[in-house]
This record gives sequence, structure tokens and C-alpha cells, in this order.
Amino acid sequence: MTRYSLATSTWGDEEIAAIQEVIQSGRFTMGQQVATFEEDFAKYVGSKYAVMVNSGSSANLALLAACRYRNNPLIKPGDEILVPAVSWSTTYYPVNQLNATLKFVDVDPETLNIDVDKVEAAITSKTRAIFVVNLLGNPADWVQLRRIAIEHNLLLLEDNCESLGATLDGSSAGTFGFGGTYSSFFSHHISTMEGGVVVTDDESLFHTLKSIRAHGWTRDLPHENHVHNKTGSPWDDLYRFVLPGYNLRPIEMEAAVGRIQLLKLDSFIHERRKNAKHFAAITKNLAGYRIQKENGNSSWFGFSIILEGKLRGHRGALIDALDAAQIESRPIVTGNFTRNPVIAHLDHAPIGALPGADQVHDQGLFVGNHHYDLTGEIDTLAEVLDQFQRRY
Repeated sequence: MTRYSLATSTWGDEEIAAIQEVIQSGRFTMGQQVATFEEDFAKYVGSKYAVMVNSGSSANLALLAACRYRNNPLIKPGDEILVPAVSWSTTYYPVNQLNATLKFVDVDPETLNIDVDKVEAAITSKTRAIFVVNLLGNPADWVQLRRIAIEHNLLLLEDNCESLGATLDGSSAGTFGFGGTYSSFFSHHISTMEGGVVVTDDESLFHTLKSIRAHGWTRDLPHENHVHNKTGSPWDDLYRFVLPGYNLRPIEMEAAVGRIQLLKLDSFIHERRKNAKHFAAITKNLAGYRIQKENGNSSWFGFSIILEGKLRGHRGALIDALDAAQIESRPIVTGNFTRNPVIAHLDHAPIGALPGADQVHDQGLFVGNHHYDLTGEIDTLAEVLDQFQRRY
């Protein structure tokens, strides 16, 4: 048994009962459970509209595609989209799949989010959008990002897949951009097995998302909409395809579980923040470790550590020490994504120096955080870190 795991289940008997109710209903594909979950989710984060999809990765794809195929397109082929150099792969893939160009911007090694001081320098006449990521539960610097977007007439989009429950100045992370995405994968703040959500306050984007999610048809749209008005013939309108969409539909069981998980989310975040406070306290006086600097109120997806000073270059040995103590660890997301071989297959602007992302890539790791008290596990972690730093 692992003493300190990266992730654990957040389910109880209520989630199992919700799945059983769906099974007994006989309706498994996207239906009323999904619609109700979307209403609950939008209300929770403070957004007008929410569209559930089958994963956080699909949420990013749906958001970018909806911006591309909205009745007044916001992204076109050849446009440059600024992205942080540290994120999960599916922040980047939809940009490439929609024939836009990735432009990588370095991250702040303190917050792990996109370095706003380097964003403006990256803007060119081709730049159309900034796809911002709130990494590991931590909100980005949205005050400065909004200022930059306004001054340069840029679209702000938000990948909040790792940061459900985070807030900044009283607003929920995921709602700062024109559209925002969330994930409800097993290891995330709520779990629906697989699952994702896109939120927006823009009705046109909302309608486009609903069409993109299900084959690009008009079936799920109101009679008059921002995509393609229906004919009035129920038979025709069930099978009228108007956009190059996908099948990103979630299933009813995922939504039913999601409704239960949302009711528990505040307690989950409360415990994660208590654990984070303890983690910060026990690492404060240890030499050679830098932890993530909180901006606003993080929902603390996990606990990152970047080795510095006398410990720089010794990550492999630390990983071995953690393994010996049965403490699971992993890279900080993907590290510097541009150093992954897949970059050869992606259309991107020339990549300059990314020292912040390189620090994350070469010296960083993170351990898990959970929805319950981790005092004992964090104390064990502290002992390992203390003993390790005494070796150098």
C-alpha cells in the first residue's frame, strides 16, 4: 500500500446510488441529468451557461472550436495563440487541430502560471488570443492579463481544468475569460469518472458549443439560435448538420455523479486548503525547496516542489527517497512542454529561451493533495525532505 498517494477516490455511497438510479431509468446517453448538472455547475461558478462534455481535454477542444466556428469567428487559421510553456498536452493540441499557431510564453517559477511580464513582449500582429492556464489550483494574474487583452484587443480563454474551486477577488477561476474549461477526471477536485465542462456568459458561444459537442447538428438548439435557425420540421431538424462538430457528449451516469460531487465540493476545497496550510508551514524552514506561490485563493490541486540552491540537480535522488518512503510523486504537469518530442508535429512560432519552464522541467516535482486530512502524510513528507536536505 502506498502511504501517500497522488490521488484517491472522492466517491461515497451517494455516487453509487446515483449511478444505479440512472441504470434503472434506462436512459444512459446525454439527457436530463446532464442538463441539470449543467445548471448546477453554472450556478456554482457564477456563469450564465455551462456545457458538459466527456473530458476536460474535450472541453478545451470544444471551446477552441466554438471560437473558430461561432457566427462571428474569434479565431481563424493562421492566428497566433499565446500559451504558457507549462501545461497539460491538451491545452495545446486543439490550437494545432484548428490550424492556429502556438506561441509559447515562459512561466513564472514562483506561481507556475504564465509570466505576465513576458506576455506583452510575445504579442505580434498575428496574435489573436491568450489561452491562460491556472496551474495546480492556482489562479493566474488575471488583473494584468485583462489589462493586456484590452490594450491589444485579444481574446482571453481560460483552461481551468486543474483549478475548480479556486477564486480571485471573489470570482471563480474559470470565469475570467470569454470561455473557461474544467475537468472532472478521477484525480481532480470532483470526479465523474471522465468529464469536463465549458462555461461562458456569451449566448452565441453557448449555442455553438452545444452544436459542436454533438456532431455539429441543430438538434439540441432552440428554434431561433445563433448557429442556424431550425426549419420547423421536427424530422428535418433532428438531422440537420451545420458545423464540423464532434461527438463529445457525456453520459447520464457522469452527470448524476457530478451533481452529488458538487454538493460536496466546498468541503473538499476546505480540506485541501487546510492541508496546504500545513504543507506551507512544515516546508517554510527547509533549505533548498521552493513551493508554489499562491495567487488569490488556490484550490491546491497538489503540492509542487522546485529544487534550488544546494539541492539543485538532485531531483533524481529525491524521487528515490520519496519512493522509499512510499510517497508518490510526478513531474509538474508536463514540465516545459516544448521539450517533449511531440512538438515536432505541432505548428508553433519560433521558441525562444524559457528559463522558468526549464526550472520546472529539470528541478520540479509535485506530490498529491486530497479532500481529507493529510497531516500524517505531510509530516512524513517533511521528515523525508528534512533528511534529504541534510545530506547536502
